[in-house]
Amino acid sequence: MDQLSAMRAFVRVVETGSFTKAAESLRVPKPSLTKLVQQLEGHVGAKLLNRTTRRVGVSTDGAIYYERATRLLGDIDELDGSMTSSQTAPKGRLRVDMSTPIATHLLIPVLCDFHKRYPDIQLEITVTDRAIDLIGENVDCVIRGGELSDQSLIARRIGDLQFTVCAAPSYIEKHGMPTHPSDLDKDHYTVAYLLARTGRPYPWEFVKGDERVEVQGRYFVAVNDSQVYVTAALHGQGVIQAASFMVQEHLKSGALVPVLTDWHVENLPMHIVYPPNRYLSNRLRVFVDWVAETFSKNEWVRRAS
Repeated sequence: MDQLSAMRAFVRVVETGSFTKAAESLRVPKPSLTKLVQQLEGHVGAKLLNRTTRRVGVSTDGAIYYERATRLLGDIDELDGSMTSSQTAPKGRLRVDMSTPIATHLLIPVLCDFHKRYPDIQLEITVTDRAIDLIGENVDCVIRGGELSDQSLIARRIGDLQFTVCAAPSYIEKHGMPTHPSDLDKDHYTVAYLLARTGRPYPWEFVKGDERVEVQGRYFVAVNDSQVYVTAALHGQGVIQAASFMVQEHLKSGALVPVLTDWHVENLPMHIVYPPNRYLSNRLRVFVDWVAETFSKNEWVRRAS
């Protein structure tokens, strides 16, 4: 028995909750992975997993073994990485998830720079706004905005997004210019943005000196895609609060105009997040550093404090 391979197979089954998903993520045949786990159970003389026709769960002994095994495997990966990172160029596959605007406006346009620096790293980028199960979906890291809700994950703050409140000239001609955030709840329309986690419109918060105002916004259209969100504003369907990098070209052309400029919208912290029990490989490390560097060069993204 290859004990290290068997331990990796067992750990991945626990993390994914499935022999099938574990085999897919490790890119080994399912029968081979199943045999490794069975050999490991025979070797330690204990049942590590509880199997039913519907699910796979970890036993009491398995939970203890999993905790020790993940630490041991992490130490081995870190040792290997420390020996090779200074001698070899980063290489391999990285699976990264991010939102559409981050991919479209900030990273994809400059991705050739990353490839030039690290030609042996292959990026697989998925674009979603939903919560990702990093371990279950075998994703190396995600780029997300907002405060972290899962404190078990490891995160590096890479910047803060600035926001602009704006509307189309056609909207202003029809409805006039709002003078106070509360106008958006009474006499004006917003384009509502639906949160992926709750399906509810994202509330807006404005700050002016010591005054802080939160509004829900009156709307006749709500969307769950950032590109559609900006498009709706361009066609005069309401006021939007968008990341500044998404609307700057429209502001320069006059297709959108800023509103409520006396009020401030707080920046949104951006993080790269990865699982705590996944070794920060050399390829992931250089990608994280490159993203942080890329964000720091963008005039509409403030440097992380």
